[in-house]
Amino acid sequence: MELRGEGSGGVGRAGKARRGRSREAGGQAARALLGIEREGRARARRRRLTASPQIESSAMNKRKLKESSGTDGECISQVQKMLRERLCHHRAMGKLFGIDQQYKHLLELLKQTTVCGESNSALIIGPRGSGKTALLNRVLKDLREMKQVKENLLEVHLNGLLQTNDKVALKEITRQLHLENVVGDKVFGSFAENLAFLLEALRKGNRTSSCPVLFVLDEFDLFVHHKNQTLLYNLFDISQSAQTPVTVIGLTCRQDILELLEKRVKSRFSHRRIYLMNSFAFKQYIRIFKEQLSLPAEFPDKAFAQKWNSNIQLLTEDKTVQDILQNLFHYSKDLRSLNFLLMLAVSNVTVRHPLITASDLQEASKQYRMDSKANIVHGLSVLEICLIIAMKHLNDVYEGEPFNFQMVYNEFQKFIQRKAHCMYNFEKPVVMKAFEHLLQLELVKPIERPSAYPNCPTDVKQWAASSLSWL
Repeated sequence: MELRGEGSGGVGRAGKARRGRSREAGGQAARALLGIEREGRARARRRRLTASPQIESSAMNKRKLKESSGTDGECISQVQKMLRERLCHHRAMGKLFGIDQQYKHLLELLKQTTVCGESNSALIIGPRGSGKTALLNRVLKDLREMKQVKENLLEVHLNGLLQTNDKVALKEITRQLHLENVVGDKVFGSFAENLAFLLEALRKGNRTSSCPVLFVLDEFDLFVHHKNQTLLYNLFDISQSAQTPVTVIGLTCRQDILELLEKRVKSRFSHRRIYLMNSFAFKQYIRIFKEQLSLPAEFPDKAFAQKWNSNIQLLTEDKTVQDILQNLFHYSKDLRSLNFLLMLAVSNVTVRHPLITASDLQEASKQYRMDSKANIVHGLSVLEICLIIAMKHLNDVYEGEPFNFQMVYNEFQKFIQRKAHCMYNFEKPVVMKAFEHLLQLELVKPIERPSAYPNCPTDVKQWAASSLSWL
């Protein structure tokens, strides 16, 4: 009994000791966790305090960058707008290069009409892109700014691509002279009566009281092909009369235009001709390049304009840029070609890339000289390329004589037989479909009119062509 009592008392004391030690260990762990938590909070507080100035400074930098990029972006947009208008449109305020004598001649001619009441006629002749329209627009702009002229000039602009016959041209003349109401009250039996009424309205005037009328005929050579050249005859006839002052200005790229005129029309033409031949030298071509890209003195941001113009001056002295311009100069003196090249380079100007570089002009030159047909060939299938090679071989063998699909297919089969191990043999309908695709891409030119048999199936046309080829 005593032994059992002593044993139970010893066990109780040992359990209490263990529980005390466990509580002490738990308290130490709790204090350790609390210390770690406090230390973590202090670190986070210190991190926020040290990071807040950096966040504020980065935010300020972003705002400054945004403000500076906004200013640069505004300058870039103004540069893009100004240069695009200069390069893409025939603006009357544009500069004239190498045609000062022609400008003086045409200006004096039109001043005689608007100020003195004299009737005249003239032709402006030159290749496409030589500045015929730009010259005329500049002269008309300068005329309108003169005190003696102001609004004392009626202008009628016709284009041979739009007014395809005399009847359409006469309606356009009536519209531009604001005679629709007068003509609308009249009943005309024919084109001749309508023309006679309009001519009578022009003839009723005199040099002193009538407002001069300027007729501008763009694509003048297309008006020559109108029936009997009636419109040209009557316009030139009025310009030779002593009634309402009328001047007829024609713009054409045909050097032989006088040979196309009928004798009665030619006899009423004054034979005044103004030639534009792009006869400037390469040094002047470089100057044109510089002036086309330079910003004017009235540009809003003076500092950016000075930086831009200095960069353009450096480009004109760069050997790479001079080589690019010289290649284009020898390829074509057409100022449209130069403007197109510069337009491609200007399109690369952005906020991150605010100035034109020599590499921009190199890339623009590659794009300008890029062959569209060669790009199409890059996207062809293997079968279509084989058909082109077969047609090239037939063209060499038969010395340019025309060929049909069956001949191309036979040549393709010969190639398959020689290279059977590396080429898949396509069925004939598949080959015909590839041949039709080449026709649609205009890589192959048919000798017959495509609209001759619009509803005839392709296989029937090919069968008929191959069956009748022996005739």
